[in-house]
Amino acid sequence: MATSSPVRHAWRALIGLLAIIGILFGVNALGVYVFQQSTWAPELALDLQGGTQIILEAQTEDGAAPSSEQLEQAVTIMRQRVDASGVGEADVATEGGRNIVVQIPGTADEETRERIQASAQLQLRPVIYTGSPATEFVGEDGEATPYPTPDPSLEATPTAEPSNASDPNWVTPALQAEFLAYNCADENNDPANAPADQPLITCETDGSVKYILGPVEIDGTAIDDATFGLDTTNNQWSVQLTLDAEGTEIFGEVSQRLYGATAPLNQFAFVLDGDVISAPSMNGLILDGRPSITGNFDQESSQALADQLKYGALPLSFTVVSSDTISATLGSQQLQIGLIAGLIGLALVALYSLISYRALGFVIIASLIVMGVLTYVMLCILSWRMGFRLSLAGVAGLIVTIGFTADSFIVYFERIRDELRDGKSITGAVEDGWARAKRTIYISKSINILAAVVLYILADATVKGFAFTLGLTTLIDILIFVIFTHPVMQLLARTRFFGQGHPLSGLDPTALGAVYHSRSEFRAPVVSEGTKAKRLARSRGEAERRQTIAERKQAEIAASFKPAPKNPGGND
Repeated sequence: MATSSPVRHAWRALIGLLAIIGILFGVNALGVYVFQQSTWAPELALDLQGGTQIILEAQTEDGAAPSSEQLEQAVTIMRQRVDASGVGEADVATEGGRNIVVQIPGTADEETRERIQASAQLQLRPVIYTGSPATEFVGEDGEATPYPTPDPSLEATPTAEPSNASDPNWVTPALQAEFLAYNCADENNDPANAPADQPLITCETDGSVKYILGPVEIDGTAIDDATFGLDTTNNQWSVQLTLDAEGTEIFGEVSQRLYGATAPLNQFAFVLDGDVISAPSMNGLILDGRPSITGNFDQESSQALADQLKYGALPLSFTVVSSDTISATLGSQQLQIGLIAGLIGLALVALYSLISYRALGFVIIASLIVMGVLTYVMLCILSWRMGFRLSLAGVAGLIVTIGFTADSFIVYFERIRDELRDGKSITGAVEDGWARAKRTIYISKSINILAAVVLYILADATVKGFAFTLGLTTLIDILIFVIFTHPVMQLLARTRFFGQGHPLSGLDPTALGAVYHSRSEFRAPVVSEGTKAKRLARSRGEAERRQTIAERKQAEIAASFKPAPKNPGGND
């Protein structure tokens, strides 16, 4: 006898579920054992694990306290920087009148620290002169002598006022002497607070080149966007900028001045926190506000530069006050309380399921177990690939989902019972009940997902964890219903225990008050006369309770029109 189509469909769905679970565990195993970047436990957020705290103090030219608007704008950009580094569940907030506190879960790596601490205003300055970072050299006799003047033309006194930002007339003898004595390794140098309308002596971030730069021509606020990518024409990584209207106009004028000039006067430096992060040459006229930076980049360095340019436009300059390791604000005790609350919720759902649905309750328990396994491995993978970290709010989202999942089981099983009460066989009730229940389930789950998405977009960072786990588990809940719960019910409906409506199965038509059921489908149990009478009374009572008001009125009307019996002894 060939296997029926619903049974084949059920087995295919269950095999597909096993394949999905195997693939997810395989992906995470690659992260653990091959890339060594994942773990078999989800990463915890700052409130549960602790982490690194960096306090930044705002610096102003006159020493006055910054405005609240400046601090809030700086907080927004700081948060974008942290998010760009792949760190999840970080907290960035103001403290007092001039401090910003950045708290990162776990131990912050050096790259993340540099992103946060590179906190001065981003400036774009033309290059006037470049030289060696050394202030003295060792001759053949082994004696250290001052570094010689690299360009005699710089010794001359400027003959005129500078005509533009890249005019060599900015270089005075005093500035030249300062340039020669400037030591890139000297920590006392503070190029970050140099005046914007004056030339600047500074160095490359790695200390390899020393510069004299002209006054600021464009600041970081003119950069709308910065992206990185691989240029397929020359197989080089590059950074693409998008400037606003004012920046486009200014940069067009700068490109006309710098293009074709002799090096280094054809270079334009991007200065962050007083240091040059890039000084590309002007290789063409750029009038559309979309310059492209090329050089000896790889994927990592081009992404880092794009992030620095995109998120470097802070309205203030900051200095690092402290960088410390902090303990968890809630800690392992609160995590244990949350997990215990989740286990209590699961236990109550399981107990209710067994009492209300008898053996069907084990289907609910099995579905919740499969859902828990999928959710757990997904959180591990997302911690590795997206930097997701589980916070206490996220744990609350997982607990809330248990109740939503239980609602879906109730809808499905009650639909099946309704079909049984209408006299359908158990296999037919399972199929028809699913066809009617899944519409309700899809609608309710869609509303949950929509609410989670809106909450994630609009809510504060502390609530995003709740919204994320709620949306994720709702999607997994739908998947479990489609490829586990319903297929399992299709198979169980064809077993003797469930298919013949055993009293402990939860699908006994007699106990449910079925109006009619076929003898070919259900074998009448052997019971005593007293038990039969009790079941008959319960069945009739259930049928009467299910009778609608319209049906009762129709029965009353039919009875009122019933003709009276003829009197055999009377006259017609």
